Parts: sequence; structure tokens; C-alpha cells
Amino acid sequence: MSIFSYDFMIRALLGALITGASAPAIGVYLVQRRLSLIGDGLGHVALTGVGLGLLLHRSPVIMAVLAAAAGAVIIELVRERGRTSGDIALSMLFYGGISGGVVLVNLSDAQSSRSLVTYLFGSPLTTSRQDLTVMLILGAAVLAVAVLLRPWLFAVCHDEEYARVSGLPVRTLNLVLAVTAAVTVTVAMRAVGLLLVSALMVVPVATAQQITRGFRATMLAAVALGLVVSGGGVWLSTAIDTGPGATVVLLAIAGFFAVTVGASAVRSARGARARPAAPPDAPAESLDAGEARAGA
Repeated sequence: MSIFSYDFMIRALLGALITGASAPAIGVYLVQRRLSLIGDGLGHVALTGVGLGLLLHRSPVIMAVLAAAAGAVIIELVRERGRTSGDIALSMLFYGGISGGVVLVNLSDAQSSRSLVTYLFGSPLTTSRQDLTVMLILGAAVLAVAVLLRPWLFAVCHDEEYARVSGLPVRTLNLVLAVTAAVTVTVAMRAVGLLLVSALMVVPVATAQQITRGFRATMLAAVALGLVVSGGGVWLSTAIDTGPGATVVLLAIAGFFAVTVGASAVRSARGARARPAAPPDAPAESLDAGEARAGA
């Protein structure tokens, strides 16, 4: 029976496709800035928002967006102004965010273990119409920022000092990128989970870099790969009865290794064809004459 026979499967697939498009679109900037792991830190902070939402009986998604956005702004300001290095600030996000989330979820009257597993590792099959609407709106906003601000965000990510000298509002663009990354984390919360979202933001980009040249081509290829692994992962998880979020990530990693091996084989074959052929053996007289001239 086709997965399209069930409404919840259609919602799960659509939610995964939204995530697969938006996560790599903003992840390409994070990879360019060497902030590939910031998605993990923001995911942990978003868990605090989820716990606060469950405790106060508010929408966990909205509270997660607010918490992740606040965390993104804090980490960007600390990175820019403070003496604390970026990796220490990220560590604070990691540990403080997940600890606060676990404590708040345990204090709420929700089913603690089930709630944690749902938000940490994703549960696309439980996506409601309201959840899908929120994901669609937030995903469209992420794609709009990634596409419409591409020249300016790329300039800041490529060379921040040059962008500042050129007159670009570097601080504002950095904050926009950080907040957009936080929104992306909450978009992916249902599809792949807060602990696995960073993989979907990074792995398709790393895969695309193996086969493309140029930032724009890398972004387009990464989004296409994100759509393929997200949709394929949801379908495969229903066929073999595995966790959808984990299946999506494993499929993305498998694609990375396959593309890397294939690209290496193609480069090796091209190098072998481009290498000039060895000249035929010269007669003994010619060799002797050449040696004599070299000696002279």
C-alpha cells in the first residue's frame, strides 16, 4: 500500500521536504563560516524552549523558536564582543541548553520520557496540520533569507573584515544569520529532531562541495540533496520500520561517502587520461649521443 494513502504520512513527507530544503540552504553559510556545529548548540537551547512550553502549557514550537533565537543572539554577541572564545560559548549552549530542557520537561505534567524522545530525535509521523503550517511558514522565511540576502551573507561569511570595510552592516547580517539558523533548528525539530538537525544542515553541503564549484551551485546542489535524503529517508523508514529522523541522517551520510568515493574515482580517471604517454624507446645510438652531449 502506498504511503500516500494516509494523511499522516503525507504530512510527515511534506514536513521532511520542508526541512530538507531549508536546513542546507542556511547550513551552507554556517559551513562557510566554519560554524558547522552551531546547529547542535541551538538545538540544545531549543530544548529549553520546548520544556518551558510544556511547563507553561504553551506551544512548544513557538517557545523553541524564541529560546533558540535568544540563544543565537547571545552566542553571536559573545563571539563578537566578549573574550570568551566561540567554542567555549558553544559548549555553554550545549550543556546549559540540554540541562535546562531536561529539568523543565521533568517538571511539566507531560509524559517526560516520551516528550524528550519526540523532540530530541524527531517524530514526523505525529506532525499535525498546525505543525505543518508552522513549518511551512518558517521554512519559507528561512529560504527567503538564504536566497534574497545571499550576496551580503556570503560576503560576511567569506571575509568579515572586507565586508565591514565595504560598508556592509556586518553585525546586523551576523544576527540575521544566527536567528535564521535558530529558526531552521525549530523547523527541523519534528522531522529529524533537535540532536540530529545539525547533520542535515551540514552533510548535504559537504556532499555538494565534492561535485560543485562556486557558492551558488553548492547551495542549489545542497538543497537538492537535502530534498532527496529527507524524502527518501521518510519513505525508507516506513519500509524497514526504523526511526525517520535517524534514517534521514544515515542516508545523508551514506550519500556523502558515495559521492566522495565516486568523485575521487572520476578525478583519478581524468588525471590518468591527462597524463602524457611515455615516449617510445629510443635507439641505442641516440641514447649514447644524448648522454655524450649531456656530459659535454
